[in-house]
Amino acid sequence: MFGLFKKKSKVEKLEVKYKKLLEEAHQLSTTNRSKSDEKMYEANEVLKQIDEIKKSEEA
Repeated sequence: MFGLFKKKSKVEKLEVKYKKLLEEAHQLSTTNRSKSDEKMYEANEVLKQIDEIKKSEEA
């Protein structure tokens, strides 16, 4: 209840975007392989951003 109005962190927003891209890539994999590959590439770029943020927070 207390977290109802809590804003998402940048990492949380990127994780949601990452999951969405993976789902889209999976759906496209049956119909359009090249579009699926593009979505996978975008998802990997988002994952790299997440890793960079987490590394900078640790340091």
